[in-house]
Amino acid sequence: MLQDASQNVGRTITKREMGRIADICVREFGSWNKALLTANLVPHRSDSERMFKRIRTIARDGHRCDSVSEAIIDNWLTDNAIPHARDARYPSTGHKADWDIGRNVFVEYFGLANDSPRYDLSIEEKRRLCKKHGIGLIEIYPTDIYPLIKLEKKIMPSRKSFALIENK
Repeated sequence: MLQDASQNVGRTITKREMGRIADICVREFGSWNKALLTANLVPHRSDSERMFKRIRTIARDGHRCDSVSEAIIDNWLTDNAIPHARDARYPSTGHKADWDIGRNVFVEYFGLANDSPRYDLSIEEKRRLCKKHGIGLIEIYPTDIYPLIKLEKKIMPSRKSFALIENK
């Protein structure tokens, strides 16, 4: 059943998408990931990796972060002397960016991308808002920080290119 559902959506099905069936799977196999592994599917997340647990935490600079992953990014920004503010508001909406790093650039950690259609719609809306208001958007995904932190490749070149656009 999990294999069929995954084939229908073209990727490993999420627990959220399976609804009550997911609850049955968790009871039978002990966890959602164990059910996926039994069905020979690749889990979205590992039970042992802290990055996937929603643990509100404090970054070294005192910023409150919604997850360990966000704290890792915030700490990286601090360690690389990149000024940043948390929860920057998008113009004319209730949306917030994870960080504003100045020069009209937002940084977003899209840690749940492809987990739910609703989250993915929010990503698209944020992209549209940035384009509409001339805001640079640096998108960070779990693969950018796990297993190795590769933020320099994303943030440093983007900051420079956004600065060049701003100075024109």
